[in-house]
Amino acid sequence: MPRKYSLEKTRNIGIMAHIDAGKTTTTERILYYTGRSHKIGEVHDGAATMDWMEQEQERGITITSAATTCEWQNHRINIIDTPGHVDFTVEVERSLRVLDGAIATFDAAAGVEPQSETVWRQADKYSVPRIAYCNKMDKMGADFAMSVQTMVDRLGANPVPIQLPIGAEGEFKGIIDLVTMKATIYKDDLGKEIDIVDIPAELADEAADAREKMLDEISNYDDELMELILEDGEIPEEQIKTAIRKATLAIAITPILCGSSFKNKGVQPLLDAVIDYLPSPLDVPAMEGVVPNRDGSDGEPATRTASDEEPFSALAFKIMSDPFFGKLTYFRVYSGILESGGKVLNVGTGKTERMGRLLMMHANDREDVTEVYAGDIAAGVGIKQIVTGDTLCSPEQPIKLESMEFPEPVIKVAVEPKTKSDQEKMGVALGRLAEEDPTFVVATNEETGQTEISGMGELHLDILVDRMKREFGVEANVGKPQVSYRETIRGTAEKVEGKFVKQTGGSGQYGVVQINVEPIPGEGFEFVSQIKGGSVPTEYIPSVEKGCSEAMANGVKAGYPMVDVRVTLIDGKYHETDSSEIAFKMAGSIAFKEACRRAKPVLLEPIFKVEVVTPEEFLGTVIGDLSSRRGRVEGQEPRGNALAVTAYVPLSEMFGYVTDLRSNTQGRASSTMQFERYEEVPPNLAEKIAEGRTGTPSAA
Repeated sequence: MPRKYSLEKTRNIGIMAHIDAGKTTTTERILYYTGRSHKIGEVHDGAATMDWMEQEQERGITITSAATTCEWQNHRINIIDTPGHVDFTVEVERSLRVLDGAIATFDAAAGVEPQSETVWRQADKYSVPRIAYCNKMDKMGADFAMSVQTMVDRLGANPVPIQLPIGAEGEFKGIIDLVTMKATIYKDDLGKEIDIVDIPAELADEAADAREKMLDEISNYDDELMELILEDGEIPEEQIKTAIRKATLAIAITPILCGSSFKNKGVQPLLDAVIDYLPSPLDVPAMEGVVPNRDGSDGEPATRTASDEEPFSALAFKIMSDPFFGKLTYFRVYSGILESGGKVLNVGTGKTERMGRLLMMHANDREDVTEVYAGDIAAGVGIKQIVTGDTLCSPEQPIKLESMEFPEPVIKVAVEPKTKSDQEKMGVALGRLAEEDPTFVVATNEETGQTEISGMGELHLDILVDRMKREFGVEANVGKPQVSYRETIRGTAEKVEGKFVKQTGGSGQYGVVQINVEPIPGEGFEFVSQIKGGSVPTEYIPSVEKGCSEAMANGVKAGYPMVDVRVTLIDGKYHETDSSEIAFKMAGSIAFKEACRRAKPVLLEPIFKVEVVTPEEFLGTVIGDLSSRRGRVEGQEPRGNALAVTAYVPLSEMFGYVTDLRSNTQGRASSTMQFERYEEVPPNLAEKIAEGRTGTPSAA
């Protein structure tokens, strides 16, 4: 089956935004206008096509990025709808990794909100060109100019309006296109009856000013356009579009459009802008990677360009359990062609597997295809062992593409099956869910024997427990949420000896090491060997490192995992016959624990950035409550007719906050929180936490 759409006519885009900015509604309208869905789904009816998990339809939020394909003006647009809730940041992260461009959606009455900042930073990290869509122009308090200004103030972006709204709130009735200098007036609520007319006289000056600003900005990136402006000549529309495209692809500007997806106004021009200004797979740099060696280590650098002629390479960006197909692997094809039934090498496992069926996805609808090409986003059945971020490629010409980094979980709860039959099912269910979500970790607590699940927030874990019940029929009791503390050191310790010697006749054990430890904030674990003259034989040095790194799992203060420590192996002793790998591993572990006890160990806790939007009359109550939770209030600013308060608060103090906030403000305030960093726990509290965990006063 030949390729239906060329690479130039392919767009891989994401729709990203804050939780209620209208992403899913916008996607719904796009599917409606591109003929993919015959009935418009409303989120608040629980019927939206992209929100296909039962919980999403109940809660009215998007949890998993559903991928869908549609056609517009002889182009194929692959869309990934991403969640706006901070607990699902990982979904946004993995979608951005495989997209070429994005639509950043903002609520015209709120402008840039906290999650918008997070998502924007993630898009910057992956250099994703974007256009912005100022949605909900019909909402009370909608203010286009304010929204654009918040992009400058809060995101440091360079927003360039290429449209202006005609009216706002209840009076929003159309859009001025600053490229064509024509106005679109909407006559009905389905957006089907429109009049394209001259710009209303009362808006002509404002439109002329806005167009001049737009041309000034984009001419910096297009010499031909600059010449035409200087010559005062007629400027062709195509020339303006070319300049906007160039500047957008260079991430020098963000073109701004406006509309109301719910009222079906502005969606078709948004689709046109996706095609006119967002990149095709040919516009993004070649994918960089390395050729894997036989032993799985990284070899020479290699690249893959977007072309069907190149060897096949793809990145798995999502794993899902499907009731009909079992394990579904969503992947983005960067180069080459894969036929259904074809063999692929999974670089992560080193195994070659057969890709059974290939599917093009439309939310939870699917269509079988015989081949997928460079630039496609598809799903495959048949790969057994795979995790998010694995590279799939041609077994003959392997490449390992750069993977994704995921944040460590910050909250955990204990889960216990209610019955014996639940016990067996729970293991399977948790395994499947952990495969799908890299920020969901399942572990057994060695002290209590309980199963503990960790994730990015209370909502994240709630939904996973809920899915366990619905999809796998597992009834479980869930414990109280616990904070994932960490430990580190603030001082150094030098020449600390670790000795593991058992010589009682026969083959004994003998390993002695001497180490230094020092803090390395933000660097994780580092091991350096300065052994000279063979006081520790070369073959035993990795065992010393292993002993130290495994000892990091249980800190000396309260048994929490340790972070940010550099260990330097400086000396040691060995025995010709009794020394072994296990002896040096044990010696390393003993030395590490003793060194950390001497190096001022401290406890760290996750700090969250909390933003509360509240009517002014409750401001004192909100600030007082945050302060009582050990929060540091950083500032406040007007947000529409309310105030936004920003504070940094320890996660341990935030359990149940949403309920308390609701009762303190008669339900009129809202809050968002996201993980910011780890900070030292005050000494008096650290002692209590350590005693609560170990039953004895802490080591330092």
